[in-house]
Amino acid sequence: MSIPTSVFQTGNSVLLNPTLVTEFLLSGVTDIQELNSILFVTVLAMYFVNVFGNGAIMMIVSLDPRLHSPMYFFLGNLACLDICFSTVTVPKMLENFFSTSKAISFLGCITQLYFFHFLGSTEALLLTIMAFDRFVAICRPLHYPSIMNRQVCIQMAVFIWAIPFLHALVHSILTYQLNFCGSNHIHHFFCDVKPLLELACGNTELNRWLLNTFTGTFAIGLFFLTFLSYFYIITYLFLKTRSCSMLHKALSTCASHFMVVIIFYAPVLFIYINPDSGSSLEKDRIIAVMYTVVTPALNPLIYTLRNKEVRGALNRKIRIQL
Repeated sequence: MSIPTSVFQTGNSVLLNPTLVTEFLLSGVTDIQELNSILFVTVLAMYFVNVFGNGAIMMIVSLDPRLHSPMYFFLGNLACLDICFSTVTVPKMLENFFSTSKAISFLGCITQLYFFHFLGSTEALLLTIMAFDRFVAICRPLHYPSIMNRQVCIQMAVFIWAIPFLHALVHSILTYQLNFCGSNHIHHFFCDVKPLLELACGNTELNRWLLNTFTGTFAIGLFFLTFLSYFYIITYLFLKTRSCSMLHKALSTCASHFMVVIIFYAPVLFIYINPDSGSSLEKDRIIAVMYTVVTPALNPLIYTLRNKEVRGALNRKIRIQL
């Protein structure tokens, strides 16, 4: 394994450090110092909404027997994922709003990169499985108990968490083995593959292929399968359902999940399908705030405001506590 090297800037001179890279310097969310206080309060508030909102969903799904179904089993997994996904990047982001160095250790950077891709890929897979669950429930209602039984749901959950584990591991190992012989300043507020490749020297073709082709294909493929599930659901409902009330009820059960899918995939597809270039890093940094901070905070609001069963379970829990 090659030993990474780095170049550190001191004043106007550049000094070669032949030892192992010990840290990277993150650029943060914005270079405008006046905005840091406002952004700190905003991001912190959204993080609290994320943690308490998704934590409440996890508690309700686990404690309310009426929500012990495959749909809410996967919803509980999604809530757990949203908390973990934000926690990978947000605490460091909050710290760097008032930090002068914005430093992160080399191992800390690789660890953050790993968990970011692991949890992000897991959420993409989970949203696809949730769409499939809705497809079976609406289009194959008589076979739903046998298809989506407890054992199958547990096997799906294991699959959802296992495949991204390997996917993220490959990204992390290949990035760890790179040599860094230029600046150690990462033009992002967290460690991701694309900004790290901008700092690497030597051959990075395999890393770029994995990011642009494999990861892009993975994201597009899952988005297509999710979209296909909803296409079949909508087609089936309009062709088979004669009652407007039944049609409205069926569509309402899918509306929350479909909104989450759109909010999740819109920024992700923009970044990972966008041509890999240094000029796109600034846009990537802005859009990344959407899927690391905003989307996980919106998910519990969407599910509690639009889902009558979750809302009813939450009201019952509050009444019991009062």
